[in-house]
Amino acid sequence: MTHLSQGSHIGSILSVADIVAVLYAGIAHVNPDDPQWDGRDRIILSKGHAGAAIYAALAERGFFDVAELATHYADGSRLSGHVSHKGVPGVELSTGSLGHGLSVASGMAYAAKLDEKQHRVFAILGDGECDEGSVWEAALVASHYSLGNLVAIIDHNRMQSLDYCESTIALNPFADKRRAFGWNTIEVDGHDHGALQKALEGCHGSEKPTVVIAETIKGKGVSFMEQNILWHYRFPHEGEEYDNAVAELDAQRPAGVGRSGVYTR
Repeated sequence: MTHLSQGSHIGSILSVADIVAVLYAGIAHVNPDDPQWDGRDRIILSKGHAGAAIYAALAERGFFDVAELATHYADGSRLSGHVSHKGVPGVELSTGSLGHGLSVASGMAYAAKLDEKQHRVFAILGDGECDEGSVWEAALVASHYSLGNLVAIIDHNRMQSLDYCESTIALNPFADKRRAFGWNTIEVDGHDHGALQKALEGCHGSEKPTVVIAETIKGKGVSFMEQNILWHYRFPHEGEEYDNAVAELDAQRPAGVGRSGVYTR
């Protein structure tokens, strides 16, 4: 998708892809046949620049045709580079200006609690955006109102747009800070589907908001992209970059799982 559109943020997309896959594969209660079903769980991608991961998951779940993924970031496409809810079934909130997703998710969770509704609200954040003060204000509010129906998942790849998080504004001790804010805090391998599923299922019924700090690798699955800051903004160019990236990803695909034709040139 990023190759066809000459879009960017492939490193961030690959780091969060496993988290998104686990959510949409069975953790979150959603209904492709009725995207606005009142009992659905709400999923907000606060790190909106990784929107291609959400679009891919929605298409795979049947919210729209997989073939439409080929229009990602093209002129006139509804699948904008930063995730948009405008006309896209299954997307709850347009994001891209970082630091707002957890605030909106907290409001949704509080409203659901007041209305005695049973759905959960999931917010996927990048660790870099946790430099934003609004993230910590939302964390205080969620704890104060005991929003046990709120789950924040932090894609902790330790890199921001131009540098490492610790070189920009240090986050560590990251988990301890979340615990101090009154959150149920879980640390997990963000590429281990079993561990992610266990963490996300295990926090159901908590009286406190939960944060899952998912340790990830930026550019996961493509050796020359992994932990390389260049691939925050770069797209895989025609020829060796694209071919090598796809070959590496193909080699890791489980047996019996096909590759959609939208990814071929």
